[in-house]
This record gives sequence, structure tokens and C-alpha cells, in this order.
Amino acid sequence: MTQQNQPSSQHEFAIQRIYIKDISYETPNTPEVFHAEWTPHVDLNLQTESKKISDDSFESILHITVTVKLQDKVAFLVEIKQAGIFTLKGFTQEQLDPMLGSFCPNILFPYARELISETISRGSFPPLYLAPVNFDAYYEEQMKQKKK
Repeated sequence: MTQQNQPSSQHEFAIQRIYIKDISYETPNTPEVFHAEWTPHVDLNLQTESKKISDDSFESILHITVTVKLQDKVAFLVEIKQAGIFTLKGFTQEQLDPMLGSFCPNILFPYARELISETISRGSFPPLYLAPVNFDAYYEEQMKQKKK
């Protein structure tokens, strides 16, 4: 068989672009919260979405909302949408779904984590280090919920 006659089973993956799609930062109770004892309650909300841009290009978006409260007052709220455009060529739909639901968000997460940390730091709050996320487990949970 010549190379031209061989079946195309090659997978191609490439990062075209990583960017901030949206960011919001609020500190509704400053400067009062700066004088309160720093015993924060952190609430993290995470979502992913993706959409097809062209035959082999997809946008993956990681939404993260971090709300930090001191007792019942919001110290700060950070909402970001970290996005990327990825080339995914030669994948079946069964392979494509976990790539967009787990693999691509896993690539975006360190960028999002750094952006959140830097934003909070610039707001004069103590550092917040987000723990790694198991996007494989997150994707599996999302698929279970969709089946219900």
C-alpha cells in the first residue's frame, strides 16, 4: 500500500489560541472586609462548554466562579471564562466528546488558575491557590447527569 492509499487514522491535535473570553471581579464589601478576621469560606463553581468553529476547529471554554465570604459578607467574587481554540482532526465523535469535555479544559485550567490568583492578589487579598481538578472525573459526572 502506498501512503496515499492508507486509511487516514491519524489524529491531529493542536492548540491554535488560548485567551481570556470574559473576566469579572467584584469586592462589594471593601474596605470593611479588610478589617475582619480572615476566615474565608470559598465556593468554587466550575463549568465547561465547547462549540464547533469549523470542520476541525473547536472552541473550548472553562467557566470558573470563585466566591469568598467572611461570615455572611462577600469579600470578593471572581468570574472568568478562559477559552482556547483547538484543532481536532481525525477523531470520531466518541473520541471528540472527551477531548472537548476533559482534555481541553485540563489545558486551560492552569491559565485560569493563574489569572484568578493574580486578580485576587491585585485586589489586596491573601493568595488563593486552587487545587488541581480531575477533569476526567468531572466529564464522567457530566455524562451521567445528561443520561438522567
